[in-house]
Amino acid sequence: MATKITVLLADDHNLVRKGFRAILEDDPQIEVVAEASNGIEAVRLAIERKPAVVIMDLSMPGMDGIQATTEILRAAPDTAVLIVSMFSEASRVRGAFEAGARGYVLKNATEIDLAEAVKDIAAGGQVVGPGLESAANSGGEREPLTQRERQILKLIAEGHANKEIAARLNLSVNTVAVHRANLMQALGVHGTAELVMYAIRTGLVNLP
Repeated sequence: MATKITVLLADDHNLVRKGFRAILEDDPQIEVVAEASNGIEAVRLAIERKPAVVIMDLSMPGMDGIQATTEILRAAPDTAVLIVSMFSEASRVRGAFEAGARGYVLKNATEIDLAEAVKDIAAGGQVVGPGLESAANSGGEREPLTQRERQILKLIAEGHANKEIAARLNLSVNTVAVHRANLMQALGVHGTAELVMYAIRTGLVNLP
């Protein structure tokens, strides 16, 4: 019997994970071995379980999908990451592929066969959802923030103070303060409220 393709599902919505699991486990060649509800958990489980494929949402608590992809591939470079997201912005698609993802599809793309996409990237191929091809291959304007800045901006937008962010990311409070100042300069904003609005507008965090 052929070895099954092992999959880790990473999405902060339980119903989404259940739906993906049901779709994938209809295919006898695929086995879902773990589920993660946030980016930090996704990294830990990917290192522990060593799945062939990680299906990753972009917008998750604690660590977003692009940062989680970077951390997973640093520790387990043979893992294939497939981003499945609601966001179609070119900067997000490019950022995902720059982080090392092998695929990017939209959650609402009915043309996509998720099981086939998993098989394709597990075999070393690339999967790009309909309408995203130009974004995936574009060399246009780059994301204005580094991955660390995006991570800190997300935590700021979630209401965490510098001291809390420093403890969570194992940084000094001064380092976080410098990152906050750099964020304001890079984005041309002048306060925390404007940082939060930018994070919401670009989909880095979701309104409750």
